Amino acid sequence: MCDVVIVRYDEIALKSQPVRRRFEKTLIDNIKTALLRHGITYSGITEEWGRIFVHTEDEDAADVIARVFGTASASPAVTTEATLESAAHTAAQIGSDTIKDGESFAIRASRAGIHDFTSIDLARVCGDAVRECTSSRVDLTNPDQEIFIDMRQKHAYLYTRSVAGAGGLPYSSQGKMIALVSGGIDSPVAAWLMMKRGTRVIPLYYDLEEYADTVSAKNAEKNINKLWEWSYSDMLAYRIPYGSCLREIIEKCNPRMTCVMCRRMMYRIAAEITEKEDGCGIITGCSLGQVASQTATNMFAEMYGLGIPIYHPLIGLDKREIIDRAIKIGLFSGEKPA
Repeated sequence: MCDVVIVRYDEIALKSQPVRRRFEKTLIDNIKTALLRHGITYSGITEEWGRIFVHTEDEDAADVIARVFGTASASPAVTTEATLESAAHTAAQIGSDTIKDGESFAIRASRAGIHDFTSIDLARVCGDAVRECTSSRVDLTNPDQEIFIDMRQKHAYLYTRSVAGAGGLPYSSQGKMIALVSGGIDSPVAAWLMMKRGTRVIPLYYDLEEYADTVSAKNAEKNINKLWEWSYSDMLAYRIPYGSCLREIIEKCNPRMTCVMCRRMMYRIAAEITEKEDGCGIITGCSLGQVASQTATNMFAEMYGLGIPIYHPLIGLDKREIIDRAIKIGLFSGEKPA
């Protein structure tokens, strides 16, 4: 029972009016792309202050929209007139469909706009209608079922569930960066976190060729595909053959400096690609002290003089925290992390 999905955002609402409008437009464009990718049809998208309404009868749209960065939550809802009578009638219908024998319920009502009744009046009238229809008892503290009513100026929207959104800022609203992505879980989690903050990422994978097995390349491809699933746009990716470069480093450099030189060369190549793509930074999966190339001293040497900002979203996280985030976003399925 659904004819619209209510989309809420939070951080966007804190922006200035011009920035807010731009971010709202980007968010709506990303929602359209997400729905198209998942084959969900809709008749239109409208806006009210602080809300976006996607007009569709497909309840799965809420789950799809919730994965779009910038979304705080999404609720499949039923639209009715902005009157006590219409809201009560629809609430009774929903209650009859969702509340089972012996279950308790609660009405959670809110209003925006000018009406000749309060939110308490709205909750009381709708609660009476549901109780009369279902013979269920009201429990405002620990109900078995909840019916939410969002009363706006022209319409009321009733729903029983909300899907937590991905949060953050709309994808592509904060510029473009090159993300170093490997077959492990650290680098894609770092890229995902920057995507959540609105950065459009271009994954860059260094193929170590004879210095790595084929599993690493396959895992890197999987990681990039997973990032694409969250992007809701086209995603360009680079694959750089790196075996010959690493071989020369091994042959000509002090063995103690192999990790530092290898990483520094990767940054130099990434910096050139950043300039080529008109990007504004490089993203890495470095976590301070996790491996030899990620000590404070070595990271200083690796980045010294590059002239392009390098971002480390995981810098203060330990491996357990990184794995937890990887599981949450679908990047880690139990294999030993690289």
